[in-house]
Amino acid sequence: MSRVVLVTGANSGIGLALCERLLSHDDQLQLCLACRNGQRAEAARQALLVSHPKAQVSLFQLDVGSVRSVLRAAQEIKQRYNRLDCLYLNAGIMPNPQVDHKAFYKGLFSSKAIHMFTTGEGLLTQKDTVTSDGLQQVFATNLFGHFILVRELEPLLCRPGSSTQVIWTSSSNARRSAFSLDDLQHQQGKEPYSSSKYASDLLSLAFNRHYNSKGLYSSAICPGLVMTNLTYGILPSFFWTLIMPIMWFIRVFTNSFTLTPYNGAEALFWLFKQKPEALDPMAKYHSLTSGLGNNYTQPRKVRAGFSLFFQPYIPFQLYFTEKESIVLCMKCSIIWNCLSQSEITALSF
Repeated sequence: MSRVVLVTGANSGIGLALCERLLSHDDQLQLCLACRNGQRAEAARQALLVSHPKAQVSLFQLDVGSVRSVLRAAQEIKQRYNRLDCLYLNAGIMPNPQVDHKAFYKGLFSSKAIHMFTTGEGLLTQKDTVTSDGLQQVFATNLFGHFILVRELEPLLCRPGSSTQVIWTSSSNARRSAFSLDDLQHQQGKEPYSSSKYASDLLSLAFNRHYNSKGLYSSAICPGLVMTNLTYGILPSFFWTLIMPIMWFIRVFTNSFTLTPYNGAEALFWLFKQKPEALDPMAKYHSLTSGLGNNYTQPRKVRAGFSLFFQPYIPFQLYFTEKESIVLCMKCSIIWNCLSQSEITALSF
């Protein structure tokens, strides 16, 4: 039986590169592209069919930043399929990125240059916006929309006698210092992207605590430093063109400069070929590229501090410390209460 795979954010960058690699590995699989822009999704589908004319590639219009779009797409997916073998939570945004130019030029020729470029720490801030649902845009797109999607597709993902995967595209920019349960949507900060990616790492761990007994396994990956539309939104494309020779040179000394979407998708592709139950639930999988251009995947233990956050997990109630669990569950309850009443308006939590 052919495997059914769904990829969010599949029309460009790492998502599209992943789809190409998946079809090259197994052209019998049923591939679902879940994208916000229908026209770009169709263009991606046609591009995939050029190289894989017999492939089964279907489209779903899905804006993970819109709760209603997620619910509608999930319903369509459940009507068309009775199972999902792998769900890639890849879609994400970094809106209005601002570069601290002083920090950039100061760090460019320092010993911290590689770390700065790889993580963006101390270099990037973003100006977030609010969605029509009243949620912060980055929180809704990078985290909450995917949270809802997994919940809605649970009947397709949790099937007796089978092992399925949920795989998050995280980032090296995921940092504990940018995240707070007292400001889950990062309304008060300037690093919503970092906060959302750290939160996705936490959710991946929590999903394993809850879903492993049901045959569903969650993993998070870091694609490394990749040149995509998101990256080009940080600095002008001509700048990246100018420094690209330097970045290729730096890759001789650091394997996290994957640079191309194909290389960045390495960990996503590698996980597809593994037995989910054999994976380390406490690891984050990194796409790496050697100085000679060889790609490989390396699991790295999620920092020990994460484990302190998690107590026994019951459906969609994440228990961190006792105080934090109350705050988080209250906030999730508020969201879902408003969803059920279709009255989401400028929530503050």
